[in-house]
Parts: sequence; C-alpha cells; structure tokens
Amino acid sequence: MALKVYLIAGEPSGDLLASRVMRALKRQNKGVQFFGVGGETMQAEGLKSLFDIQELTVMGFFEVLPKLPKILKRFNQIIRDIEKVNPDIIMTVDSYSFSARLHKMLTKRHCQIPHVHLVAPQVWAWKKGRAKTVHKFIDHLFCLLPTEEKYFKPYGMATTFVGHPVIEGGADKGKASRFLKKYHINTHKEVVIILPGSRHNEIAYLLPCFKTVAEQLYAENSNRVFVIPTVDTVKTKLAKQLATWSVPHIVVTGEQNRYDAFAAAKVAFAASGTVSLELAMAGVPHLIAYKMNPLTAALARRVLKIKYVNLLNLLVNKPVIPELLQENCTPDKLVATIHELLKVKKQNVAGALNKLGLDKKTKTTPAERVAVALVRMARVK
Repeated sequence: MALKVYLIAGEPSGDLLASRVMRALKRQNKGVQFFGVGGETMQAEGLKSLFDIQELTVMGFFEVLPKLPKILKRFNQIIRDIEKVNPDIIMTVDSYSFSARLHKMLTKRHCQIPHVHLVAPQVWAWKKGRAKTVHKFIDHLFCLLPTEEKYFKPYGMATTFVGHPVIEGGADKGKASRFLKKYHINTHKEVVIILPGSRHNEIAYLLPCFKTVAEQLYAENSNRVFVIPTVDTVKTKLAKQLATWSVPHIVVTGEQNRYDAFAAAKVAFAASGTVSLELAMAGVPHLIAYKMNPLTAALARRVLKIKYVNLLNLLVNKPVIPELLQENCTPDKLVATIHELLKVKKQNVAGALNKLGLDKKTKTTPAERVAVALVRMARVK
C-alpha cells in the first residue's frame, strides 16, 4: 500500500524545505502520495495544494490580526481534509506559530496519526517557555541546528538534528555563463542581486527603499544591471511596484535561475532570511536589511534575546554579514555598505556554514534524513 504523507508549509521557505523532503521520499519509496498545503516547489514535486499559501504568508503580530478570520477558516479546512485523506503521517514545515496551532487542534481531536514538525521554534532567540510545551502536541521535532536539541530534550521532546537544507540546495552550483546567455547580458555588465522578500508585507516595507538604492547605484555606474529573484507568492505585487522602476532590471523565478544569477553576481542586498545562507554558499558578498511595522518592531525588540538576526552571524557570534535593520535600513546606509562590499572578494562565512550539518562521511542530506525518519515513524495500517 502506497505511503500517504500529509505536508503543510505556510510560506515559501517552508515550501522549499518540504519539496526537498518530497524528492527524497520519492527516491526512497516508489508510489508515495502527497497531500496538504504548499507552494510552487512542492507542487512541482507532485502536490495538489488544498489552497494558495499566499493567504498564509504574513509576518508580524499587527499584520496578522486583520487576516485572522481567513487563517482560522483555513485551519478548519486542513483538519477536515486530514480526516478525509487519513494519511500515514503529518508534517508541518516552519511557520511555527501557525503549525503549533494546527498540532494543538489535532491533539484535541485525539488524532492517532503521527504528527511531526520540521524547523524547531527559535527558543534560543525568544519565547524560551515554548521548549517546555512542544512535546504536549508534537510527536517529533526535526532541528536544523546542532545547538537546538538541548533546549527541548530536558522536557521530554523527541528531537532529531538533521542539518540545514541550504547545504543541499545547490546555491553554490549555479552557472554564470548560462545566466548571462539566457538573459542576453554582456559580460562587462555588473550584476547586482536584489531580494526584497517572499511576503507581501516585506515587499511593501523594503522595495521602496531598495528602489532608491538601485537608482543611486545605477547613477554611479550605468553598466550595472539589477536582477530580482522572486517567488509566485509575491510575483504579482512585485510586478506592480517594478512597473515604476527606471533602472534596468530582470525578474527571475525558479531555483536554477536564482542560483545561476548568484553565480553571475558581484554583490547583493536582501531581506533577512534563509536567502542569506544561499548567498553565502554561492560566495556572493551581501548585506541583509529589514523593515516592519514600527509597533511590531518595538515588540520584537522587547522579546528577542539575541545579538544578531542573521543566522550566520549567530553561529559565529560576530557580524560577518552586515545587518541594516529598521531605522538603519535607509538608502544611504545601504549604498555605503554596498560600496564596502564591492571592495571585498568574499565574506568570512566558511566557519558558519560548516556548522550547518554537512555529513562529509556518508554524504546524506538533511532532506534524506527527514525522509528516512518519516517512513520509520509513519503509522502502520
């Protein structure tokens, strides 16, 4: 009987992680069937999503409030679908606040199907009390970082360190020549990558600032061409704003195009997130920037217990990647930092990347480790 796996990813980062697990499951289990909620990369691996994840890709307490009724409606829709599908195992990916609520609902309904979560809540950064309660409604937790298990095991939470999926994504294997040829870019052009985020509120807050940065950089050097990798969740919103841009720019979608663009890039500026790890893997000097609702930012500063927001900086406890956040996220400061980045050939990120779980002996990937564990934990009917 074919293995039935129910997957829920609430935003593009989770969509990407889940798609790699799906790929690994297909290699290990012929005939495996997928159900649930996901984005473009999960759908490319064979998932027919229950609904569009654009409805869930929102971040920040004050940004979420207006969308709560629709989100709650989707919760109930997922629960009903799980009961209909009757899968062998359920896995939520990232988006912990959303995922935890779903797991609590499953537990209240006395769900006998094993339900697990990939990407541990960042209790080392904020809400440390979460570590005490996760085991009450999640059967198993997959951790991306080697330091995370110690926060959960004392409270009886079954955990597995699987490593960070960025090490298997191929971000370091892009081809500059293929990218330049495909988009008819002369080799003397200087490629600058702009990554304004994968959520609607990120585009709204960051892109106006990024537009001014691009205009200043182009005014300095008209040989620069700006490449903007994006995802389906924000592609329409992004296109509307880019319609006003006067600087030459190219929008690309898909992993391969993004990684090829990275290989051709001289420098990048990006919204804070997993993409920084990909840029580091590709060896692209970059900075991260972020802006949000001022009230959300004020709340975040009260609860966050970390010195940096970039994972690479956290892993080595020093600012190897420049962070320009909130009031420091201004065009002038970004341009000045980009000038400094253009003077360096690479950033000192090797130490941080080595801590993300590359198994040099067996060559197994994080996705393969998760896939093996899912099959082992799946309910036997």
